[in-house]
Amino acid sequence: MAVIRLTKEFSFEAAHALNGYDGPCREIHGHSYRLFVTVRGVPSDSSEDPKNGMVIDFGVLKKIVNEEIVSRFDHALVLEKSAVDCELRQLLGTRFGNVVELMYRPTCENMLADFADRIRRRLPAGVVLHALRLHETASSYAEWFAEDNAD
Repeated sequence: MAVIRLTKEFSFEAAHALNGYDGPCREIHGHSYRLFVTVRGVPSDSSEDPKNGMVIDFGVLKKIVNEEIVSRFDHALVLEKSAVDCELRQLLGTRFGNVVELMYRPTCENMLADFADRIRRRLPAGVVLHALRLHETASSYAEWFAEDNAD
């Protein structure tokens, strides 16, 4: 049977700041993110399988991405965890309920690598994460491809 690629699009709103950056993105600002998740696999050919003809149920993929990414990052303020800004992050956390602290600078590139790790861990057997595309703006995006990141 043929190997098939499936893509599902997700969106979320988030704000971030790039601590230490030498441009305007060092300030808190927001984006309307669009995430395209592409998986690949061989569709089930078992007549007893309720998912016969599918690589993965789009609902299963939606659940994974919503739990790992959208529900965590949507309407969040995303900041790098650092000793320098500890007091500021604590203060923001007392005022705002969704401050996400990451162990890396929340650039589009770093977030994409993180998202790939989160999604790959959750995919069922036989389904492989093929590619991710994260749009930060309508005309700016980063891409992650499995072939470039073989373990």
